[in-house]
Amino acid sequence: MTITSTGLCSRALVQLGAQGISSFHEDTTEARVAGQLYATTLRALLASYPWRFALAQRKLARLHQTPTADYRRAYALPNDCVRVLSAGQSARGSGLGYRIAQNQLHTNAESVVLTYIAQPHERNFPAFFQQALIAQLAAAFCLPLTESTSRTDYLRGRAAEEIRQARLVDSQQAVPSHFKDFSLIEVRA
Repeated sequence: MTITSTGLCSRALVQLGAQGISSFHEDTTEARVAGQLYATTLRALLASYPWRFALAQRKLARLHQTPTADYRRAYALPNDCVRVLSAGQSARGSGLGYRIAQNQLHTNAESVVLTYIAQPHERNFPAFFQQALIAQLAAAFCLPLTESTSRTDYLRGRAAEEIRQARLVDSQQAVPSHFKDFSLIEVRA
């Protein structure tokens, strides 16, 4: 089954007991609500956690203009960047001092390798993330469609549990991080 934005929204609507949709352009309240809330709900969920399936690294392009103060160089953030996690140089994706301002990364470094959360295509969402997103969408759609605050609160609680479970599964998809430099460990060696 191909995963699409309208398919995910349709599944969330069905969980509410509403009619599913096949397009955001349908002339229904469900399609209008889904069309208005889908993109921001997705981006907020992606930004809420460093999802391993959405991790990306990229060498940044330097901009000609320079920051007004504090840093000497500015770099353009990738178009698919949802959240910056770290920045580094050469073969390292972390360890660099920086700030994000006006969709740019400001730093003093000559080159930058950015580690960030990218917005992947829906077909690349793992099943655990799909379930969390559907639950989050159902909670977001509930109040505008049903005007029931108690049902909305229930769905928000369900979404929080689905997101917690998705984070747990996602966190198990890599080797646990370890201390790189820690003076107490170095003294014992």
